[in-house]
Amino acid sequence: MAASRPTVNVRGAHGAQGSVPLPAVFSAPVRTDLVQEIYKNMAKNKRQPYAVATNAGHQTSAESWGTGRAVARIPRVGGGGTHRSGQAAFGNMVRGGHMFAPTKLWRRWHVKTNQKQKRYAVASALAATAIPSLLLARGHRVENVEEVPCVVEDAVQNLTKTKDAVALLQSIKAYDDVVKVSNSRKLRAGQGKLRNRRHVQRRGPLVVYAEDNGIVKAFRNLPGVEVASVDRLNLLQLAPGGHLGRFVVFTASAFKKLDTIFGTVDQPSIVKKGFKVPTSKITNTDVTRIINSDEIQSVVRAAGPSQTKRPYTQKKNPLRNRAALFRLNPYAASMIRTAAREQERNLKRKADGKKKPTPKAKKVSAGEAFRASLHA
Repeated sequence: MAASRPTVNVRGAHGAQGSVPLPAVFSAPVRTDLVQEIYKNMAKNKRQPYAVATNAGHQTSAESWGTGRAVARIPRVGGGGTHRSGQAAFGNMVRGGHMFAPTKLWRRWHVKTNQKQKRYAVASALAATAIPSLLLARGHRVENVEEVPCVVEDAVQNLTKTKDAVALLQSIKAYDDVVKVSNSRKLRAGQGKLRNRRHVQRRGPLVVYAEDNGIVKAFRNLPGVEVASVDRLNLLQLAPGGHLGRFVVFTASAFKKLDTIFGTVDQPSIVKKGFKVPTSKITNTDVTRIINSDEIQSVVRAAGPSQTKRPYTQKKNPLRNRAALFRLNPYAASMIRTAAREQERNLKRKADGKKKPTPKAKKVSAGEAFRASLHA
């Protein structure tokens, strides 16, 4: 489960400035499997279509030489005087030929995802932002941050200077995460260096606001820092790479607005029709701790006459225990009674010395007797 505190402190440049109640969305179940699947589908919708040229491998006038020349019947380039003349062409197995099953622009690039699943995934990703262990596991430098989720006062939305944004992050001790991003910038290890993707770097804090009065301009030049409106929260930003635990800095008004957007356990959302915060089937997911608890063990185990604990429930073998057999197969009782009666009859017949009745002799006509005597 996510955070369960009743309130969260609102921080400013000079420390805590009050508190706000914790929205219900932070109690949603943390579903890593759902977030990874939805992230994978949503990330496919940003791909740039690519395909080979339609005439690739066909830009030559090649014809087959046919049979009788002790060479394969693959089309060959005509002419003479160059190395190219006589070379095989067109086929996908030759140099300069077309590719097998060439890529097409009409490939199914985009993937539709169910709306309820996307909303569930966003709620789960938001709940994960309030768990410090997930933030640290993802690599964020939040050791010195006093509280997560981190909420700052609404005056931050009026900032327009980058130096003011840096001062704010330093005051809430979140600037270490920005320094980590700056130090992680390096050259890409691949062909992306040639395609305007020369550098890679980690992700920093995500600043969520309610109104843009200059906050986007203030934070946009900080490395790794992203900004997002609370009305347009995106799973691609809340869980980059499909990994839960993004470090998020909320403004107070955006934090209060989460109950309106996602609703509560009892009240549905005002913005998202019919959506309520998902709840877990069990409040404590530590099943081992539940089984070994005193409350469960006191029922499962009962003290015997010698004051030694014996299992309350027993495992019965239906091949040895008739009661267990009859519970599994009620017809077994009738089968056993039938077999017992048959065995009793056999024993009685054996005791009386009777044998099984022999079949009666078949009547033979005079003609059949005469023919039998001839063969004899």
